[in-house]
Amino acid sequence: MAGWAAFAALLGLSILFSVPAGAKAGAGADGPTGAAFALQPDCLAVTPLARTPQQTGFPHFTCGEDKAPQDYQSARLWYRFTLGAQEGAGAAQGGPRVLMVGLSRFQRLVVYFRYADGAVRRQQVWTGHFGDHWRAGGQIAFEAPARDAALTGIVVRFDRLASAPMLRMRLIDTRALNWQVTALAGVIGGALVLLALCALYNLTLTIAARQLGALWQSGWALVMVVWGALWSQLALFVWPAMAGAPSAQACTGLSCLAIMLATFSAVTAPDKRLLPRALRRTTLGLAVAIALLGVPLALVRVGPLALYATLLGALVLLDLAAVAACLALAWKRGSREARSYVGAWALPMIVLAILEVAPIKMWFYGAGSQIVVLCAATWQALFLSVAISRASGRLRAERDLARRNEAEALAQARRDPLTGLFNRRGFLEAIAPMLDRAREGQDCFALLLLDVDRFKAINDRFGHDAGDEVLVALAGTLGLRAGAHCTVARLGGEEFALATSGLSGFALLRFADEVRRGVEQGGHGRHGVALAPGAVTVSIGLAAWPEREARARNIDAATAFRELYRRADAALYRAKSEGRNRVVVAPVSKGPAAADVCAVAG
Repeated sequence: MAGWAAFAALLGLSILFSVPAGAKAGAGADGPTGAAFALQPDCLAVTPLARTPQQTGFPHFTCGEDKAPQDYQSARLWYRFTLGAQEGAGAAQGGPRVLMVGLSRFQRLVVYFRYADGAVRRQQVWTGHFGDHWRAGGQIAFEAPARDAALTGIVVRFDRLASAPMLRMRLIDTRALNWQVTALAGVIGGALVLLALCALYNLTLTIAARQLGALWQSGWALVMVVWGALWSQLALFVWPAMAGAPSAQACTGLSCLAIMLATFSAVTAPDKRLLPRALRRTTLGLAVAIALLGVPLALVRVGPLALYATLLGALVLLDLAAVAACLALAWKRGSREARSYVGAWALPMIVLAILEVAPIKMWFYGAGSQIVVLCAATWQALFLSVAISRASGRLRAERDLARRNEAEALAQARRDPLTGLFNRRGFLEAIAPMLDRAREGQDCFALLLLDVDRFKAINDRFGHDAGDEVLVALAGTLGLRAGAHCTVARLGGEEFALATSGLSGFALLRFADEVRRGVEQGGHGRHGVALAPGAVTVSIGLAAWPEREARARNIDAATAFRELYRRADAALYRAKSEGRNRVVVAPVSKGPAAADVCAVAG
C-alpha cells in the first residue's frame, strides 16, 4: 500500500506540473510558479566555428533570413532575444530572471546577458562540465546577475548543437526556479527509488521463484532507473563528466533497450501456446530491432536527429500495437498473466502514443515528455510487481496445497484405511531405523506377529461389520503401546505386528504376554456378551534378532526382516496348533549368537 500511495503522490504532482511552463504571464504573477515567459528569438544566425572570433562584449552577428537554422550541427548557432520592459525587469518578489535550456546535446553553450546600462555578463557550460548550472529535469539554468539596470537582451550561442527542433528555452524568475527544481527533484527522486525497489524485488522473485517474467521486469526497471538518473541529471551528483552529450546519447540507447525488455516481459509472460507463432516472433523481432537501432542513434551526433526520432517513434508505435495484440489475444484465451500486463501496460501505452502526437515538450515545468514516461514507468513497475507477487503467492499456495495433498496421499498409502495403523509398506519404512540400530549393535530388535483366534467364526456369527469393529478395537488396544520403541501395524486380514527395540530376554517375553492379556481382557464391540472381555483372544509368534548373528552373516536389514518374519510366523503357527491364546517364541539360530543377550529362550 505504501508503494501505491507514493505513486499517487507522484501522479498528483505530475498533474500539477501539467500547466504549460511556456505560458505567457505577467512579471508579478502570483502563486508558487512565479512568472514564466516563452522566448521567441528575434534573430538567429549560423557562423563557422573557425572564423568566429572570441566574443568579449555583447555579440553582434548578421541575422539569417530563415526561421529554421540550416547546417548548424558542425557550426555555431546563435539566438538573440530582445526583452521588453516587463520581461527584463526583475520581479519585485520573483527575483532575477533565469534562462532555462532543455537540451544538452552540444559541445559548448554560452549565454550573454545585456543590461540597459550596456553591461554584459557571460556564462557558459560545455560537454562534461555543467558546473552548478544543471538542474533536475534535464535542464540547464543560467541566472542573470542581479543589477539595478533592467535586463534588455539575451544571446545564446550553441557550438555543434545536435538538433534545433528539439531545443526548448524559457525565461522564469528565481522564485519559480526554486519551486520547480524542488518539486521536480522530489518527483524524479521518488520515481527512481520506487523503480529501484521494484527492480530489486523482481530480482529476488527471479531467484526465489525462478520466474523468467520477473527477470525481464527486473532488467527493465533497472534500465529505467539508470535512464531516469541520466536524463534528469541527478547522476551528475556522482559522475559530473557525464554532463551533456554523453548522458543524452546514453539515454537514447537505454530507452531503446528498455522498450525491448518491456516487450519481452509482456510477450513472454503468457503461455506461448496461446499466441500465434508468427505474431509472437514479429513482436519480439520489433523489440530487438528497436534495441539494435538504439546503438547507432546513441552514437550519432550529427544528421537529421529529429527525423531519426520520428522514425524511431513510428517503430515504437508499431511495437506497442503488436504488444497490445498479443496481450489482447492471450487475455481472450484465458491468460491470467495477460490481464495483469494489460493493467500495467495500459497507462504507458497511452502515454507513449500521446507523446508521439502531442507537442508537450515545454510542459511539466520544462521537463517535457520524459517525466511523463518516468511516472508511467513507475506505474508499470509497481503494478507488475504487485501482479507478479500475487501470482507467485498463488503458485506458492498451489504448490503447498499440492505438497500437502501429496503428503496426505503418501501417508494414506502407508496406513490401513480401517484401523489407521501402518500397513505392511508403512510398517517396513517405520521400523527401518530400528533395524539399522540393531545391525550396528546399538539396540535389540524383536518382531511379534499376532493373529485373532477364530476370527472367521466372529464374522460368520455376527457379520462382517462386527468383525471390523473387533479389528478396530484391537487396533486401539495395540496402538496404546506405540511409541519410540514400539511400532504397530496391521499386515492384512486379522494379522497384526509389533516391532520392539530395547527389550530382550525375560523383559521381552513379559511384554509379549502383557500384549496378549491386554487383548483378552479388553472389550471388543457393542454386540453384547459374545464380544465381552475374554471373547476375543490372539495368538502371538515372537522372534528376536541377535545382532551378532546378522553381522556374522553380513545380511542387510530387509533380508534380516524377512528371516525374522519367517521365524515369527512359524512360532505363530505353533501357538495356533498348541491351543491358541498364547505366546510362542521362535528358537534362536544355532551358533555363537545363541548366547546373545537379545535372544529369548523358547
